Amino acid sequence: MPSTFTHHFNTAAYKGTVAVPLGLYINGEFVDPVENGTLDVHNPSTGKIVTSIAAGTKADIDIAARAAKKAFKTSWGLKVPGAQRGKLMAKLAELMEKHIEEFAALDALTNGKAFKTAYGRDLKGAISVMQYYAGWADKITGKTIETNENKMAYTRHEPIGVVGQIIPWNVPMFSLSLKIAPALATGNTIVLKPSELTPLSALLFCTLIAEAGFPPGVINIVNGYGATAGQAISESLIIEKVAFTGSTLTGRKIMEAAAKSNLKPVTLELGGKSPNVIFDDADLDQAVKWAIHGIYFNHGQNCSAGSRIFIQAGIYDEFLRQFTEQALALKVGDPFDPSTFQGPQVSKTQFERIMGYISSGKSDGATVHIGGNRIGEEGYFIQPTIFTDCTSNMKIVREEIFGPVACVMKFTTEEEAIEQANDTSYGLAASVFTKDIDRAIRFAHALEAGTAWINCANQTEISLPFGGFKQSGIGRELSEYALENYTNVKAVHVNIGIRL
Repeated sequence: MPSTFTHHFNTAAYKGTVAVPLGLYINGEFVDPVENGTLDVHNPSTGKIVTSIAAGTKADIDIAARAAKKAFKTSWGLKVPGAQRGKLMAKLAELMEKHIEEFAALDALTNGKAFKTAYGRDLKGAISVMQYYAGWADKITGKTIETNENKMAYTRHEPIGVVGQIIPWNVPMFSLSLKIAPALATGNTIVLKPSELTPLSALLFCTLIAEAGFPPGVINIVNGYGATAGQAISESLIIEKVAFTGSTLTGRKIMEAAAKSNLKPVTLELGGKSPNVIFDDADLDQAVKWAIHGIYFNHGQNCSAGSRIFIQAGIYDEFLRQFTEQALALKVGDPFDPSTFQGPQVSKTQFERIMGYISSGKSDGATVHIGGNRIGEEGYFIQPTIFTDCTSNMKIVREEIFGPVACVMKFTTEEEAIEQANDTSYGLAASVFTKDIDRAIRFAHALEAGTAWINCANQTEISLPFGGFKQSGIGRELSEYALENYTNVKAVHVNIGIRL
């Protein structure tokens, strides 16, 4: 039987004990991996190992997929009415709410994000997503379509079957709900791989699945590395659809593996290099505050981070002054200190990657206006950083850094601004700040991005879709649109009068 990890939190933000099993959750039970592999989970505030957990491989993914397929055919899918699926999901959301502080503590511990962010945004958001799709479970409908008097024709939206899901480490529990909730609502069964960096909250989630009343095999969670467990999900001949959130490079590999195996459909929420365009007539105070939130929220580890900030010439100096002042005032430190805004980067690898981009910016001729250095000797803390004198051909302007690094640039005309904003291979999100509503809407429509924010940044609503253009992905999450990812549409022709 897999062992249990118990951690005692005694911090200013949270005091309590959290215990999670360390095995793989397959067919309603915690089990040891076939090959007895393990992976280490670290605390990025110290760089030290927190615990070791079970690491699954292809053999475990195969077992989980078979369990999910059996559950789909015998105890889920079209066997369970949508209303009943919705009740189970609502119960799961209720249990998540009951353990919300424990979830937030685990994500703050392993991700490094501020506890108040994990609690107030990630977990509350995750619970709301589960509740939202619980309400959709009995509303999956097709259409009756007129053809002629001798035929009745209609469509059915049927669950796909076994779906594979691979989630990232930057918003662990929110990402888990984004994937699991619409899949369950539409009647699918699931094999999900959490990030190897932040798996503990997913393991705690597993302890609630049976308690909520889900039959064994409906939700299976297999920890492991991307190159083994993640690849196995993509290549599986049993899994009939795969959904992934992460880097564009990995998204390409998943798409290739899915095509080479059983041509399973994919949805991909990938990288971003979001522009934040601020015109002379913007409410400067608000624009600065939103720009800070846009790039430094979640320690810059956010796919829609507004990392390219374009300022119209007339306000450039004053914007930069206020933006600098507020960036310097951000509290970087212990995630469990209530005053902390930015914790450490998630891992040594991510820390070194960000510092490599900062070195690249310097080498390419950009100016480090503030920041650019490590904070302290322990953990993976980086100063909020602002680059000026940036040009469009620089690596820091073109590639996703996924850290607390902003590139500030100047523009003069609206035409120049839209050209610069769209000069990227990504198209996830973008922001524009102006008091001119005609310009705001005109500019938002011209942006090549799946989300356009006007006079705000990094805002999502459950009822609105989120996803990318270009190399930022395929498909949409959130809202009714996400349900389309998890159903097959069947056309039914009923002959009521045609005779041959």
